[in-house]
Amino acid sequence: MLPPSSFTAVPFDGLTPDEQTLLRGSAEPARFAPGALLLAADSQADHAWLLVEGHVQLVEDGEAAALYGPDDVCAARDALAGRTGAVLRALDDVLAWRIPRATLQALIAGNGRFAAWLLGDVSRRLADTGRRREQREFLSLMMARVRDARVREPFYVDGALDLISVCRLMAQQGVSNALVRDGGRIGMFTTTDLRDALLHPVPANELAVRDVARFELVSVAPDAEVFEALLLMIRHRVHRVLVRDGEAILGVLSQLDLMSFVANHSHLIALQIQEAGSVAELRQAALQMDALVALLRSAGTRVEVICSLVRHLNRQLFACLWAMLAPADLVANSCLIVMGSEGRGEQILKTDQDNGLLLRDGFAMEGLAALTERFSAALTEFGYPRCPGDIMLSNPLWCQPLAAFKETLRGWMFGAEADATLNLAIFLDAAAVAGDAGLLRQARRFIDEFLVDNDAFFARFASAADQFGEPGGWRARLAQLRGRGEQAFDLKKLGTFPIVHGVRTLALQHRVDELGTAARLQALAAGRHLPAAMARDLLDALHLLMGLKLDNNLRQRQAGAASDNVVRLSALGTLERDLLRDALSIIRRFRQHLRRHYKLESL
Repeated sequence: MLPPSSFTAVPFDGLTPDEQTLLRGSAEPARFAPGALLLAADSQADHAWLLVEGHVQLVEDGEAAALYGPDDVCAARDALAGRTGAVLRALDDVLAWRIPRATLQALIAGNGRFAAWLLGDVSRRLADTGRRREQREFLSLMMARVRDARVREPFYVDGALDLISVCRLMAQQGVSNALVRDGGRIGMFTTTDLRDALLHPVPANELAVRDVARFELVSVAPDAEVFEALLLMIRHRVHRVLVRDGEAILGVLSQLDLMSFVANHSHLIALQIQEAGSVAELRQAALQMDALVALLRSAGTRVEVICSLVRHLNRQLFACLWAMLAPADLVANSCLIVMGSEGRGEQILKTDQDNGLLLRDGFAMEGLAALTERFSAALTEFGYPRCPGDIMLSNPLWCQPLAAFKETLRGWMFGAEADATLNLAIFLDAAAVAGDAGLLRQARRFIDEFLVDNDAFFARFASAADQFGEPGGWRARLAQLRGRGEQAFDLKKLGTFPIVHGVRTLALQHRVDELGTAARLQALAAGRHLPAAMARDLLDALHLLMGLKLDNNLRQRQAGAASDNVVRLSALGTLERDLLRDALSIIRRFRQHLRRHYKLESL
């Protein structure tokens, strides 16, 4: 009988009980020795294989094309077509279940998600994987701990105080509830209790709060799961519970705060940023952001959603820090910008700083260099490493009056400096964080005016997408079993960079103002500057690669290692390697599109 784990793996995790019964009743087990063929080239195929143990390799046109392992489905499309041109060979001892074509056809006819996974293209498979993460998100968040939610500090009043005095104190503190001390017992008084108290025959200014407070309170431990706290509220029909660590009362958790936590963890950090009164308090908020990312990712939150949250929090943080350090006249006469992945809103964990400062022409300030250095140093203390390339406003190159910076831009566009293309590319992703955003718009307009119909520039600029070589050979390497643990893949150089830079070039040529790669792809497709299907595939591939990088960085940090863009293939599961192979195929097609569009072969 098929093992139970088979029905928790893609694509069988979406089958109904009746469909599972059908599969169990028709599948038959088979064992294969190393080197044995599960499928021969140019042969009839009337069944697919579900692997339980061991690994098999798919060979197409003499080239290793894919590697499959436990819980993977092989040759499903061949079975439906009735014939195959590929070879499926066992690499070690294999246990597999034979699934007849008739069973596959019945499952496809009755289950749309199963059909989409087996028959859909790369984009649909990647999107389906994202939806499955989203479906797990709520449940995973509910498994977080009470101490992770917003537990409000307790506010106490004496039980003998009259209601008018209590309400006055609550108004001063800005709270909607108070804990009532009455001898050795603790009660709670809320604004809801006030409504009932007004109907009491004793006037409010003579009525003691202990006479209307509730003393049968529900408590929860700080290490209890959020789900447990919510169940207590529902079971006891209350909207607040005490958070107790033994006899000590740590605070009050309300149903509203609990549900806000489940809906959006980031509001806690945003509130801390808004209420920070010093650089030290701002630092405390900043240091929580990577933990927030790890929590959201473990909860199944989509990588693009995490990017959006981090982008908003980072910009609030930078703006708040700048306002604390910079005098008002500097803020008014400058534009603080973030660039690169941060400017595009695609940075997740804290990587190197990419920022700059554009100054209004004619404005000067004594001590500006010391102030910009303090800003960069503060961000370093916040957990944002200094940029190895010194792309920071503490570098005079990235802190210039507008007119001087325009001349710098001119040199980057038409000069022969080694870093010219990289610097220009980083600036093209610039976003205003604080100050006069008009200064940034003028700098961008300067670039657009010089590049009208400049095909030679666009071709030279686009060629950077090919600077790290064609990743086609990785298709075969991802299909290898032996020695794959020694192989490492650069997710940025071979993965995200060709997508990001190629899309950036097309956006520059067609004057697309959006900064994020997703928004640029949407605009390019809408303007018919890029095929809609290719734009969709590129976006799904980008999100997959960003997710793999995030997961890899979180593993590295947990192991105490420095974060980088390199992932060991041994750290990827079979499904991840399969999807990475699909993403590389998309990138290869995009590179070919760029070569044709910009005639790069003739350069």
